[in-house]
Amino acid sequence: MHKRRKALALAAAGTSAVLALTACGGGGGSDEGGTKEVTWVINSLPSTWAAISSAGGSVYTVQMLSGVLPYTGQWQPDGTYEYDLTVLAEEPKVINDDLDAGPFQYSITLAEDAVWSDGTPMTGDDLRVTWMMGASPDEGYCTTCDPRSTTTADMIEKIEVDGKTATVTLKEGLADPEWMGMFDAHNVAGGFYPAHLAEENGWDIDDPDQLGEYYTWLHDTRPEFSGGPYMIVDGDLENQVVKEPNPEWFGEEPKLDRIIMTYNTDEGTFINAFQNGEIDGANPAQYSEDIVTQLQDMGEGVTLTIAEGNIWEHVDINLGNEFLKDKELRTAIFTAINRDQIAERNFGATYPEYELKNNHIFGSDSQYFEDHITESGQGSGDVEAATEILEEAGYEIEDGTLTLDGEQVGPFRLRSTDTVVRNNSLQLIQAQLNEIGIETTIELTDDLGTMLAERDYDIVQFGWSGTPYFATSAAQFWDSESESNFGGLANDDVDEAAEGSATALTLDEAAVKANEAVAAVVPEAYVLPIMAEPNYFFVNDRLANVQDNLQSSYRATYNIGEWDIAQ
Repeated sequence: MHKRRKALALAAAGTSAVLALTACGGGGGSDEGGTKEVTWVINSLPSTWAAISSAGGSVYTVQMLSGVLPYTGQWQPDGTYEYDLTVLAEEPKVINDDLDAGPFQYSITLAEDAVWSDGTPMTGDDLRVTWMMGASPDEGYCTTCDPRSTTTADMIEKIEVDGKTATVTLKEGLADPEWMGMFDAHNVAGGFYPAHLAEENGWDIDDPDQLGEYYTWLHDTRPEFSGGPYMIVDGDLENQVVKEPNPEWFGEEPKLDRIIMTYNTDEGTFINAFQNGEIDGANPAQYSEDIVTQLQDMGEGVTLTIAEGNIWEHVDINLGNEFLKDKELRTAIFTAINRDQIAERNFGATYPEYELKNNHIFGSDSQYFEDHITESGQGSGDVEAATEILEEAGYEIEDGTLTLDGEQVGPFRLRSTDTVVRNNSLQLIQAQLNEIGIETTIELTDDLGTMLAERDYDIVQFGWSGTPYFATSAAQFWDSESESNFGGLANDDVDEAAEGSATALTLDEAAVKANEAVAAVVPEAYVLPIMAEPNYFFVNDRLANVQDNLQSSYRATYNIGEWDIAQ
């Protein structure tokens, strides 16, 4: 059977043109003796075996699971949306979008031949259990589930199952302008999960406590199941996973015999590993000017692309810190940080066309873009203005140290993952904050998800990986009940606007509310966007059908079932 897809008439606002370059030789894996093998780098450690939770919700977990979880559709590299008509029997249908006539309702029907790797048919129950695990505990479906975003799931009143078909009914008066994304590659799970495995392990999915046990098991246990072209046959969360074809896959047969996904947090080793034939490529989550320069200088045999991607870097503050609860202090900190200096240091030489991000949700080329940052002065590096804010709030700088009522303010723990870009950023931020008397200590981590989930920081830089979806972004980032609202912001105006965006009937209405949420967040000095970071991707030309997808957290692994060795 051939993989069938259907393009949906939804275009991404502001898809970037990709700068394509070619470079040298190298490459991992071997196809000697008829075995087609590829080695791919994931540039940090996944924290768990599932991506639903705040701890597991990283691009590293999502990419580790590529080719394993089935999904109903995804955004393509060109910004169009395609339903997966291998998994689906037909395109999902809206049953009712007239809220005066009744609740918003749609249906999804899975393909008749869609089965899990143990031969069990996929049914609407799989969609239903994924929904229940993605809802907040207050909804009553799962006592101990802690999904990283619950906005979309919490809008659902019920899912009725009739064999392969699931009929989704939203709560009275609510709509979802991005309803097609509930079970696609970009939802909190990265796809959907098998309901029958819960029963086989003795858990009743309609018992909230037992569903919580299943949820925990999925996060703690290496998946032996698959609903995609590949399945994980070996591996762990510290070194690598090994994937081989799923013998029960009902789509087009995958081309490779084995894919090794190795976790490598030391980007300084990428080039040597590539040249020594130990790896075939990577789509790192963070940019590296040094690696890009070396790849550009290599010669023929490697494809390198660079483009402004779906990851935007930002600085966040933990409001649980006794000092950082003060909005004036936070505002001064963000005013002292010089975003342009950070961007120039990291990207000026190899990506001089970088652009600072002045809206947390929309890029400057989006029809919905409004500049919410420039007039605030945040990110300007204006030390004089920052000092004035502090003095008016009662702070003093004594012998180069910021004090309040005679007590030193800080020192603060400044954290990020250990990459060249973020190391550079933290060093610059440390120096910039020193200008207003604030002492910081830099602490790096190789477990971003756990650090964020445990709020183990004072000030942190990390990146959000997005898609062309935006309606629920504000709620995921900042809603007071969101597990992804790591720093603990609680603002009624933000909550109201975020909910309005997520439940709007049209994308235009959702965009208005999303901008209202951004406008309410900026004065809180809670998140300072830096820029949409350029993403680079490199692959040995011995591979075929491998390309980057900047519309997806899966990146190049979005079509892993189509990867092949070039003839």
